Amino acid sequence: MPKHSSQRSTPTTIQNSPDENNIDAPVADTAPGSAGKPKRCDEGVPICQNCKKSSRKCKRGVRLNFIDIKCDQPPHLLPPVHDWKVTFEDNSREIASEYEGGIENYASLEPERKRRRLTPPDTMYGYTQLNPPLMQEAQLPQQGYQSYPHASNLYAGAGNQSFEDPNSVMSRSYPDQSRQSYEHQVMIHQDPEPPPPPLNMRDEVLYMQVFVEEVGLWMDSMDKDKHFSRILPFQALKDPMLKYALLACGVRHLTLVNPTYPEEHALTYYAESNKLLLKSLQNPNRDTVLCATTATVLNVYEVMSEKALQRMNHIAGARALIKECRWDGTTLGVGGACFWLNVGLELFSCLHFNWGVAWDPDTWGIDMTMNPQAHAGNEEDWTHKILWILAKVTNYRSSTPRFQEQTMHAEQIRLQSRLQQWLGLKQFCDRWDKCVPPTMHAMAVVPSYATHSKSAFPEVWHIKRPTIIGRLFWHTALVLLASVHPLAPYSATGDQGATTNPQLASEMAQTRLHHARQICGIVKHAKDRGVASGSIRCLAVAAEHLHVRREQEEALEIFERIKSETGWRVAFINDELKEKWGWNNTLDQYGNSVSQSAFYQQGAAAPTMPVPPQPPQRQKPPGGIINPLYKHADFASQNPPYAGSYVPPASGYLTHPGQESGPGEIYRYGGIAAM
Repeated sequence: MPKHSSQRSTPTTIQNSPDENNIDAPVADTAPGSAGKPKRCDEGVPICQNCKKSSRKCKRGVRLNFIDIKCDQPPHLLPPVHDWKVTFEDNSREIASEYEGGIENYASLEPERKRRRLTPPDTMYGYTQLNPPLMQEAQLPQQGYQSYPHASNLYAGAGNQSFEDPNSVMSRSYPDQSRQSYEHQVMIHQDPEPPPPPLNMRDEVLYMQVFVEEVGLWMDSMDKDKHFSRILPFQALKDPMLKYALLACGVRHLTLVNPTYPEEHALTYYAESNKLLLKSLQNPNRDTVLCATTATVLNVYEVMSEKALQRMNHIAGARALIKECRWDGTTLGVGGACFWLNVGLELFSCLHFNWGVAWDPDTWGIDMTMNPQAHAGNEEDWTHKILWILAKVTNYRSSTPRFQEQTMHAEQIRLQSRLQQWLGLKQFCDRWDKCVPPTMHAMAVVPSYATHSKSAFPEVWHIKRPTIIGRLFWHTALVLLASVHPLAPYSATGDQGATTNPQLASEMAQTRLHHARQICGIVKHAKDRGVASGSIRCLAVAAEHLHVRREQEEALEIFERIKSETGWRVAFINDELKEKWGWNNTLDQYGNSVSQSAFYQQGAAAPTMPVPPQPPQRQKPPGGIINPLYKHADFASQNPPYAGSYVPPASGYLTHPGQESGPGEIYRYGGIAAM
């Protein structure tokens, strides 16, 4: 910078060097013989005199170098307003391109990508993969589920897939002013529905709390989203039919745990919900999802009742409504929750009476491809898989032949076929155990002799509720398989049946005892109340194979603890176990086993007064048949449920308007997944 430079920009002339003669910038020239002294241009036109005298090519102008630049900020900046129309354009490249070699001084730019205009035939959203099919975009302003005020806010995800609104996808991918204004208009017309008023009666609040914290706890054992305890209570604030069903279950649980609570309240709520459900079934434009959900809850109420077999109003009705909605093992949302609860309740009854599952597991739609999972998660999905396996094992046990074939050749063929089925089910169990995530294995296993409680069973600790339920199902399946091996059958009295392989029979006996003790150890040390209700039938299956008196007594203590916590009536299970263990039998003077009642009748004196007749004992239904409670659970059967009240729903209330229902296309409402 010069010594006496001012604050203004001072242009200076830069002399040409010998290497810069090929640059076309306007510089001053040098006359020959002037020892390199530069000469200024005399501004003559068209050619300056200095260049003309020296016979040089005139290059007008000078090359300026601003060596001192000072920029001042403007006094103030005006903020942009809504009608701001100032735009900035950079035309430097266009101007430079008019000069020779000017555009080379700019960095090269990639060619601008042209936007491809999408047309309906070229736009593919994969609608065929979504279930059910979406409405067309042109119909979106007219939709909003105005016909379903109750289900539009909560009942969503009752299908297989969750999906985004195509309107939002298009606006996010290709924003433009027209689409934004269209969305703005739609949002203006769709006012949010005001929330329903909360419960304000003291008794209803108590009963709803009991349902959420006690009953819904075990109903959601296999549901990841916990619909019965976290979502449906909010829907019940809008729908009296569902509300009374939930309250009936809550009161029923209270009466089971504490007899001081009157049972009349439970019967009142049950009757009111039942009346509203039958009235809704007469309306072809009814909310089919709400009806199926309410029937499922009322089915749970009947299971909790002592006289479940005499009052079967909703056991078959809930199954028929679930089939009407086309829910299966692939359904998400409240439909999937109702399906898995319903098939689970049927499986428990089949385990008790040795029945076959009426809903064939092969038609559940569940994918039984099992690959090892090294990370945590998806415990509920793996629980569904082992429930499917246990249902197949239950059907295998109920189909055990009771008579031999007429010929030896036919008997060998049947025996070989049964053995192949047994090996396939055993392979399913082993594969499930190898592929489950690490979180579905035991966190701790303490031997029985090392437990602080001095229990006869090992202390097995699993963390998550779906893991506990899944492991109970797995152990139960292996206990049943070990008791129905074709080459080593096991009799109910504890004696080995006819077998030609004593070593195999001993191995099956050890397998039964090991898994039976594991089941008892899991239930004994489980602190989760939501597991107790779902473990009763697994514990009963395991207790049948206990032979040590101490283990049998502790198994009865576990049942008594479950009764005090949940209120389930387990007295009949205790009586059945004592009969199978031989506790009710004594030896007479000849060493024969007789029942205690007959023993005391022999030694007692002849009664002087007539003994009143004993009430007839309830006969146990025969085993080895398809579950009779669900066998006719279809509105197309000869004896359909809800006869006299059921009216088939309108076709538009099962599929989307303007679309036909194809395979697997299930009707779903659009709000429960959002919650």
